[in-house]
Amino acid sequence: MYDIAEIRYAHDALWKGFARHFRKHGLRNVPRILSHDQPVNSLWTDKQLFLSQCCGYDVVYPNKHRLQVLATPWFDVDGCANGDYASTIVVPADSTHNDVIEMAGKVAVINGPESHSGMTALLSLVFPHCRNRKFFAEIMVSGGHLQSLALLIAGKADVASVDCVTYELLRRYRPAAIEGTRALGLTYPAPAPPYVTADAFDLEKVERMQHALVDAFEDQNLRTARQALLLEKIKISSKVTYQRILDDFKHDLRAV
Repeated sequence: MYDIAEIRYAHDALWKGFARHFRKHGLRNVPRILSHDQPVNSLWTDKQLFLSQCCGYDVVYPNKHRLQVLATPWFDVDGCANGDYASTIVVPADSTHNDVIEMAGKVAVINGPESHSGMTALLSLVFPHCRNRKFFAEIMVSGGHLQSLALLIAGKADVASVDCVTYELLRRYRPAAIEGTRALGLTYPAPAPPYVTADAFDLEKVERMQHALVDAFEDQNLRTARQALLLEKIKISSKVTYQRILDDFKHDLRAV
């Protein structure tokens, strides 16, 4: 997740540190390099997946039988606290609206119907204000947060929900991607995207991976890479942590 080109050097450095700690904890067949640009759905359905980061919604719904949660990263970003994160509600800079609930009848853009940060976080805000199960006049599907922002900037959509970590990384490293947009505020919090592994791996391997990740986050040699990626610390967790997304965000694309 969050693998924009400007910070791939940090992801690669962090992965080398992760891999070193995995090997220290007796894990074998640790991938030597980090894979970039592989479609996430092919990663998350791979029975031999060693490590990935995944949307919490995917962990408890479409891929609940394919993935198991290792740990939850804590991000040093406004909108993130105690292992949670939120999405930033974004509109074009010249929008006259100051609250998404004022935007009935407008065009929303989501990154995909399986996304918590780009879809359910937004729709849960407006659901109480629906009439006849409709709020927006149209919901476009962009395929990604960057594409959603581009549609706002181009004037083809009126509002989007962008993961606050993504929005902050773009603000720091690729400001042109958010130029011409304005943040209205944040959605309700949810557990941050977890580190996951294939569901087929046994408990002993999972526990070794978890302890290795904790050690990697305490490794001062990886501090610069973590800071570049806005990573503060990590906490061992499980799928139970992410059940909250289903409990708190119950409305899907068809609802609005």
